[in-house]
Amino acid sequence: MKSCRFTIRMVVLAALLIPATASADVLKIVVDDIIHPITEEYIGRTLDEAKKSKAEAVLIELRTPGGLETSTRKIVEKLLASPVPVIVYVTPSGSRAASAGFFILQAADVAAMAPGTNTGAAHPVLLGGKDMDENMKKKMENDSAAFMRAFVAKRGRNVEAAESAVRESKSFTEQEALKEHVIDYVAENEQSLFEQLSGKPIHRFDGTTITLDLKGDPVRPFEMTLRQKILAYIMDPNVAYLLFSLGMLALYAEFNNPGAILPGVVGVICVLLALFAFNILPTRYAALLLIVAAFALFALEAKFTSHGVLGAGGILCMVLGGLMLIDAPIPEMRVRLWTALAVAVPMGLISVFLMTLAIRAQMGKTAVGPETLVGAVGIVRTPLSPSGKVFIQGELWNAVSNTAVAVGEAVRVRRIEGLVLEVEPAAGASAAHSRDEPST
Repeated sequence: MKSCRFTIRMVVLAALLIPATASADVLKIVVDDIIHPITEEYIGRTLDEAKKSKAEAVLIELRTPGGLETSTRKIVEKLLASPVPVIVYVTPSGSRAASAGFFILQAADVAAMAPGTNTGAAHPVLLGGKDMDENMKKKMENDSAAFMRAFVAKRGRNVEAAESAVRESKSFTEQEALKEHVIDYVAENEQSLFEQLSGKPIHRFDGTTITLDLKGDPVRPFEMTLRQKILAYIMDPNVAYLLFSLGMLALYAEFNNPGAILPGVVGVICVLLALFAFNILPTRYAALLLIVAAFALFALEAKFTSHGVLGAGGILCMVLGGLMLIDAPIPEMRVRLWTALAVAVPMGLISVFLMTLAIRAQMGKTAVGPETLVGAVGIVRTPLSPSGKVFIQGELWNAVSNTAVAVGEAVRVRRIEGLVLEVEPAAGASAAHSRDEPST
């Protein structure tokens, strides 16, 4: 009887364990961007989720032109420390994993590429593309090469070929990479990849060897959070540059129309979002001063007659500020020339137009008060000899004249002294007479 109960318990326990094992899945993410801190955060969050959910593996679809070295190193650290095996797959055809992407590909437990893809070109580049002296170049090369060797050998891949991508900027097609053994598989799709690696040994960084059988396992996409999507979008240098420029224009509109509120709110939000991106990206803050100086020149163009010289100088400052704004190692992380021109020229024209309207409104002639009577025509109501009263613009005023003027004659206001009008005879002002004379 006891033996029967024991058998039943074992059957129930096995029934509970089998579904749990079968429910293990592959966590999949897509990295289709430059490598920056938001990418690092996304990959780190994915690895944490894989560990917590006991996923069979993490699949990273990778396509990137490269990115920041600091973020790349942190991503590599996370991949090497992950308790869950990581597969990095460069796909679809026509994609690449260059520069920083090559380091991430080599750090994976399984490195794979789709037909028609390429990788490599991992030579270190000084920020901004500046020329390096030989000593600095040698130091950076040696450091990056040592970093590459530190984990490629433990993955069982070709250290010399991987190192050539660093020292010689060598690039590999998928077939060349497979032949040189810097990747493990070439696969047309992820199911083909899973079939190829089924039962094959995988060399982990800690020295252990495991096998995976992922055929038929569900693949679960793991998306960025809304916050990460927004931050990743504004991390585009072109977007950050546009946000900062629009924010500056909106703040100027608020300063010239206090109480409008909406331009001020929009301006503050745009500038703060741009500054957040600039704080993470390798930003030249001197370039920000060029952009601020551009708006100062736009204001001066509206105030002084420079025949467009100040406005053109402002547009030039804004374009140069945009081009030099992001001190990045790859072109994809810098503001494009066409973006700088497309923002600077319309922004300059709009700014000069708005500033001209504001300055003219501030310097315009007063439309109310006694001063508006100068030049106006009125009718004498009591004889001016030399003082008397005149009727002008619906009111009676005390007036004086250097010559005597009879009742009913038209006079023109020369100037105002306190509340007394100084007038003179106005020949041919009968029309004004009929307009100013009150009806009875």
